[in-house]
Amino acid sequence: MRGSPRDYVDAHPTRPALIVEVAQSGLGLARGRKGAAYARARIADYWIVNLIDRVLEVHREPARPGPARRHWGYAVVETLGADATIPPLAAPSAGVRVADLLP
Repeated sequence: MRGSPRDYVDAHPTRPALIVEVAQSGLGLARGRKGAAYARARIADYWIVNLIDRVLEVHREPARPGPARRHWGYAVVETLGADATIPPLAAPSAGVRVADLLP
């Protein structure tokens, strides 16, 4: 979340800067229905820690339905291996090692 904990004393945060799903048996749900819901909510940075393939799937640039797609989704999807590092959009100077997200 953006801001400090003090910003949320009276109310829960409503606009996450990043959502990270950890998925194994629910991988299809994370890619499908949840991904569409997050794109529709215009979450700019959505990551799936794919435990089956031991990779991080990075979804960016929410895209509305149109001629090229039937449902909400993400225009940019990148798959990163354990040796990669990725900065969250909300903190471009910070790097997150994919290996640190995997069990």
